[in-house]
Amino acid sequence: MFKKLIQKLKENPRTIVFTEGTDARILEASSRLLAGTFLKPILIGNEEAVRAAAEEAGYNINGAEIIDPKNYDRMDEMVAQMVELRKGKMTEEQCREALSHGNYFGTMLVKMGVADCLLGGATYSTADTVRPALQLIKTKPGNKIVSSCFILVRPAATGDNEVLAMGDCAINIKPTEDDLVEIALETADCAKIFGIDPKVAFLSYSTLGSGKGEDVDKMRNACAKTKAANPDLAIDGELQFDAAVSPRVAQTKCPDSKVAGHANTFIFPDINAGNIGYKIAQRLGGFDAYGPVLLGLNAPINDLSRGCNALEVYSMAIITAALS
Repeated sequence: MFKKLIQKLKENPRTIVFTEGTDARILEASSRLLAGTFLKPILIGNEEAVRAAAEEAGYNINGAEIIDPKNYDRMDEMVAQMVELRKGKMTEEQCREALSHGNYFGTMLVKMGVADCLLGGATYSTADTVRPALQLIKTKPGNKIVSSCFILVRPAATGDNEVLAMGDCAINIKPTEDDLVEIALETADCAKIFGIDPKVAFLSYSTLGSGKGEDVDKMRNACAKTKAANPDLAIDGELQFDAAVSPRVAQTKCPDSKVAGHANTFIFPDINAGNIGYKIAQRLGGFDAYGPVLLGLNAPINDLSRGCNALEVYSMAIITAALS
């Protein structure tokens, strides 16, 4: 999977902002990226501090751009643009103060076209990464929410990789029917970038009416709305997980479904199911989980786990840039 993404980036190199430039994991990932020619890192922080941290940890970051918000030569322009974007919700002083922090400053670098994408969250919380993105990058036309998906990868018996997409596992706690439509469409689009031909299953404890309840109705209705929004997408639901992935079970429970038994893109009813589901696949199913990949924004902004390692930073940087 990563070979294809890297090849895509080699054909069209990108620039990525790391909001925590002195973090050892960020520095290690940056040094590895700099060994290639497909993704240029911008490190946010005091230049002396960033270089000292890299030297202490033994990482070569020659070639990386280091930008310190305290002496950025376009700061006044950045402040003015942020004031305009916030439309009276933040004063000039408040914007200038916010831009002294890497999360807001890095997001504005993307907004101003200095960088193509951003990866943060090694020390910032998810909220502190998503909030500036919502306020400054904003959602794409036609989208009302930001959502997320995980890409799960494991070796298949054929020698290729088995790749799945799961959403929303990290952002929306109790999505509505209309939220689920956006989540499904965005997750399917994201899945295509990773080589998945999406077959979308709206998951439930019921298969096509076998069970009753509000959550069953929500998933069934959301599925119908998604089909109406994109008739060319392979979608079915509501489906139990076994019916979604097992051809034998699907033949018994829903023999006429074109998705059941072969689903590879899974839409969960809420964050409880989504978060538990992807972690079961990761811990018991032998899948590597990449994400959360944030969906629905005007530019790729992604969030790291604060417990991430340098390899995860490197992998998520490639994924983030491939979305731009």
